[in-house]
Amino acid sequence: MGESDRRRATAVGRRRAPRSAGSHAAVRPRWGRIAAASGSLVLTAVAVVGGLGAFGGTTSSTVALEAATSTSTSASASASASATASASASASASASATASASASASASTAAYPDPPADSGSGRRAVFDQSSQRVWIIGAKDQVLASYLVSGSRIDNLDPGTYEVYSRSRHAYGIDGSTMNLFVRFTQGTSGAAIGFHDLPVKNGEHEQTVAQLGTPRSHGCIRQKHSDALLMWKFAQLGTTVVVTA
Repeated sequence: MGESDRRRATAVGRRRAPRSAGSHAAVRPRWGRIAAASGSLVLTAVAVVGGLGAFGGTTSSTVALEAATSTSTSASASASASATASASASASASASATASASASASASTAAYPDPPADSGSGRRAVFDQSSQRVWIIGAKDQVLASYLVSGSRIDNLDPGTYEVYSRSRHAYGIDGSTMNLFVRFTQGTSGAAIGFHDLPVKNGEHEQTVAQLGTPRSHGCIRQKHSDALLMWKFAQLGTTVVVTA
């Protein structure tokens, strides 16, 4: 083979010889795209799992807290409204009770008959012989009490103004009877004391009944049922004015 033939053979061999695996150009990974794709997947996974409530932190806890706060606020508002309503009801009931008590007191005062016109003024006890009734009257001429009594069967007490001069829790009558809460303000023609006391007892029995009050039945004193005698006893201290009208 001549020199020219060898050169051609060499050129052909160079053109036809296959490239070895190590002769390929190196492949460079695209790290930017990989990172972007990975970040997108992670964000998607987090959103899905968070939506399912897998994370106990922010979303579920916040919603639960807001719900609890809303419920507590509503309950507090309801309790406050209830307490206000209760207070209003109590105030209304109290006002109603006060009005009722005032009305009752007014009705009670209005139920007493007026004392005799000639019975004086100021703090005093009044005994009217014609109606067989007593009035207990305060310093401002307000009637504190009024009730039926039993005065003398005989004419031994003159109309006029007297004064309490003696008091005894227990006493004896001229007929041997006993009595309590005796308030004396004058004396009869025989010198015996005349005053207010409860129903006398003789031989273990009352000399009259409460139902008989309002009619003359005594020897000169003014008989009262025990509760009224107690009122007079507390009111008519020594020096208290007593007015007797015809």
